[in-house]
Amino acid sequence: MPDPNTDEEAKFESSCRFVIRLGILAHGYGPQAKRLESYLSRVTKALGYQGIFHSTPASLSFTFRKNDGEPWPKPHLVAMPGTGFDLSKLARVGELVNAVEDGSVSIARATGMLDEIDAMPPPYPNWLVAIGYALCGAGFAGFLQGSWADIILAAVFGVVVFGMVTFSARIPGQSARRVPFLCALVAGLLSAVAGFIIPGINVYLVTLSAIIYLIPGFSVSVGVIELTTKHYLSGLTNLVNGLICLALLFAGAWLGVTLTGVLLPLHGAAAGSIGPGWIWVFAMILAAGLCIAFQTPPTDLFWALVCCAIACAGIVLGISIHGSDVGNFLGTAMAMVFANIWSDRTNRPTSIVILPAFVFMVSGSIGFRGLVALSAGSTALGLSEFAHMFVVAITLAVGLIVGNLVYKPKILL
Repeated sequence: MPDPNTDEEAKFESSCRFVIRLGILAHGYGPQAKRLESYLSRVTKALGYQGIFHSTPASLSFTFRKNDGEPWPKPHLVAMPGTGFDLSKLARVGELVNAVEDGSVSIARATGMLDEIDAMPPPYPNWLVAIGYALCGAGFAGFLQGSWADIILAAVFGVVVFGMVTFSARIPGQSARRVPFLCALVAGLLSAVAGFIIPGINVYLVTLSAIIYLIPGFSVSVGVIELTTKHYLSGLTNLVNGLICLALLFAGAWLGVTLTGVLLPLHGAAAGSIGPGWIWVFAMILAAGLCIAFQTPPTDLFWALVCCAIACAGIVLGISIHGSDVGNFLGTAMAMVFANIWSDRTNRPTSIVILPAFVFMVSGSIGFRGLVALSAGSTALGLSEFAHMFVVAITLAVGLIVGNLVYKPKILL
């Protein structure tokens, strides 16, 4: 006769292995630390156990116990290479966990399926992701009211940046650490050459737009958000990593433009911008590019764009009420409420639709423009825009908190 204690211990061990593997994979697909910790707690509770979890960009710790009366055993600590974005795999993970919770998939089978999800190919081929980078560049240049030439060049150079990012991912070692600097260097060099050939090109606008996917607005903003929720280690890590990445991007862009300018002097003032009626058209082009770059599942692409459109509407409404900061707050809160309602209706992770809308705010680009202004000698403007990056991050944090207070979802991932 089988020993029930042995069976229970085996079930406990397999459940712990499943949650550990789930946490490791989900960590690399995009959720914030607080969301991931809450999600793992919910899954562990659904399996009949208790767990305490701590997430930072560089590590993930797990502690489990079977019953209230038992002591907490030694935690399981995993070193992580950093966070990433893959909303398609995040969605598949959410579907699998739902199946485990309703009992249609066993723990043993689910653990194997997690590895299958991690190995599955992305939903968009490389050529389509390259188009996504081009849309990001063109959309941001149009959103900042660059000229038509700026918009076209930003799209072209965005594809170049995609090629560099893709190539670097195939090189083992520490090459990923140099990617922001090298991409900004090449984008700055190409933009400066274009500024010499084509009169009226806004060199820094084209450079910023071409590397907009690499701008660490999400990391900076999430760092501030996590500090407000007392996730101090994760918050400081995200904030410092974002600022370091921002400095590397600026150094690369400045060096590329400056070195090229020594040999090929730039022309005069930038050409006229597109009309204001185009701004929100290009905002949605930027949103579409972000959705593709983040591997948003095709079945959820429409709703992710709707969430971005709601964020745009909130920005416009807030600006009409009391300026851009109110716009950022209202846009974030409205997008968060929509994402939470969508998550409850579809039983899918909120991050699928809120992440592109959140990154759409790109507070990091403000810091980049501040550094550019400082390098040009505009100290007051540069310091003002760099400081305003943190103001934007705080308004986004408050918007997320208020959105979750208005409507709290069942699925926290």
